[in-house]
Amino acid sequence: MPASLDGQLVVAISSRALFDFEEENRAFESEADDRAYMQLQLQRLEQPARPGVAFSLVQKLLAFNLAGEAPRVEVVILSRNDPVSGMRVFRSAEAYGLPIQRGMFSRGRPPWQYLRPLRANLFLSANEADVRSALSAGVPAARVLPHAARAGDAWPHEVRIAFDGDAVLFSDEAEQVYQSRGLDAFVAHERERAVSPLPAGPFKPLLAALHRLQQESSTNMRIRTALVTARSAPAHERAIRTLMDWQVQVDEAMFLGGLPKGEFLREFQPDFFFDDQTGHCEGAAPHVPAGHVAAGVVNADPLAAVQRAASIPPA
Repeated sequence: MPASLDGQLVVAISSRALFDFEEENRAFESEADDRAYMQLQLQRLEQPARPGVAFSLVQKLLAFNLAGEAPRVEVVILSRNDPVSGMRVFRSAEAYGLPIQRGMFSRGRPPWQYLRPLRANLFLSANEADVRSALSAGVPAARVLPHAARAGDAWPHEVRIAFDGDAVLFSDEAEQVYQSRGLDAFVAHERERAVSPLPAGPFKPLLAALHRLQQESSTNMRIRTALVTARSAPAHERAIRTLMDWQVQVDEAMFLGGLPKGEFLREFQPDFFFDDQTGHCEGAAPHVPAGHVAAGVVNADPLAAVQRAASIPPA
């Protein structure tokens, strides 16, 4: 019977998101081709790479798999690395006890198209073009910030993930109103639609998959999620009611009313934080692992943003 990933939470991740290859990447960027990079990786074949930004998230998710049982989580390397450099990626994973068996190495070519046959629930990469392509294909994806802080070790048996709301868990319908017409119009728009669920954003499928994993798990690992949003009352109600309509729960919700998110995230201590605004990601990066979700009106090109805003009907 052929192997199958059906029923598993599938995380596709680039080598730079999983491991700290920043020194090697500088060697790659300083040369006209990838030969120096390949040689450096080969020289360091027996030297495990340091953990990268998403290492803790991957390590904890893989801990949901129990020996003798069908795996619940699959992690696949999906990388622009060459196959020779891929050997070091697998060696490093083995050194840390990460049971990663599958990988695709495309030597500089975009690898995101392999997300479709993988049926990936999440794609993490340091390459913005690949992340945007994945999002366009309907796969939850984020560009990791390689300089972001690494996750702490205070919660060894808990996967902690924090999500922004608009343009991440939810669509950017409300964000479009805010961008085009201001805060007062946004608040009025959300108050009038408080009982109408927001359309799904790019990361709703991941939140639902995490919810299923938590419900089906028989391990001592747990998942704790947080909604961390610039929304405030009364615009909070629509977000809560939307999650209720989806029958998906988050454990914590922070309606910050525009306060900087970084210090609140520092206290929550997530293994990863997802946001659509680069400013929020950079503000979080000194405290926690962070990834930019290039979705919604704030990530469109300026002309497209203006055209899109002009098409919004009055609230």
